[in-house]
Amino acid sequence: MDNIILIGMPGAGKSTAGILLAKALGFGFVDIDLMIQQQEGELLQQLLDRLGVEAFLDLESRVIERIACDRCVISPGGSAVCRANGMAHLQSLGVMVYLSLSLQTVQARIDNLTTRGIAMLPGQTLRDVYASRTPLYAQYADHTIPVDGLTPAQTVAELLRLRG
Repeated sequence: MDNIILIGMPGAGKSTAGILLAKALGFGFVDIDLMIQQQEGELLQQLLDRLGVEAFLDLESRVIERIACDRCVISPGGSAVCRANGMAHLQSLGVMVYLSLSLQTVQARIDNLTTRGIAMLPGQTLRDVYASRTPLYAQYADHTIPVDGLTPAQTVAELLRLRG
């Protein structure tokens, strides 16, 4: 499959850079968070509030496991790495690129923590989520691009450089 899957923390620019990359390559763009919202008829935060984190992660993984596309840029939610089945399916679809950023940049970019729809257990902080997910992003990544200080256009240029 000739797909590019962008993984990383919320605020890494997966959707923003993903749309620009898709346009640059003439690919389709698949935003899994939007797919979940359209399928369920609720915003991510509403789903998290109603279902709880674990059931939401299961739902997210089921949606991911049904994706079938070619020549697409795929942007899963930052929590996709929390379920191995969904990640195995994404790996089967194409090359996985981790857009990595520092905790400080994530914190600076996320100003709507309580409404953004970030899968966090009660009592968890953004620091906790970052600490638990970053090793998983690195584990699943075929390539890693540090995006601290990069504009979306610069991120896309780095992604295009990977394709050669």
